[in-house]
Amino acid sequence: MSKKAYIVVTNNPLVKEQLDETVGVCYFSEDSHRDLLERVRDFVHKGYRILTHPLAGSVKPWETPYRSVMITAKREEKTDLFSLEMIEQAIFALEKSKARPVTLNEKVLADFQIVDFSLIQSALPSAEAHGQH
Repeated sequence: MSKKAYIVVTNNPLVKEQLDETVGVCYFSEDSHRDLLERVRDFVHKGYRILTHPLAGSVKPWETPYRSVMITAKREEKTDLFSLEMIEQAIFALEKSKARPVTLNEKVLADFQIVDFSLIQSALPSAEAHGQH
């Protein structure tokens, strides 16, 4: 994983391509948006804490297939209840929506990758400044 105190869990190929050399990236190419949120929940149950909100940004969770979430690289002995509540609410928000993604063309998919990458990239300086490195 990473020498930093955080890693990025993602299904976004652009995040992997751009950050894999400098930031620990756990990349799951086959994960849907929901799969990725459930994977983050699994990390939380194992003692990792969430550092970026799983539904960050103005894109509604059912509109994009991509999601990147920053978590701690080091496990703690117990489950962080704040992180658990946050990820459960994100999964619930995705489930309660009746809207579902339509088939997206390559240009739209590329745009969603850029939006997701920009969100996680904007969180990096804050993580560095708060000692998460």
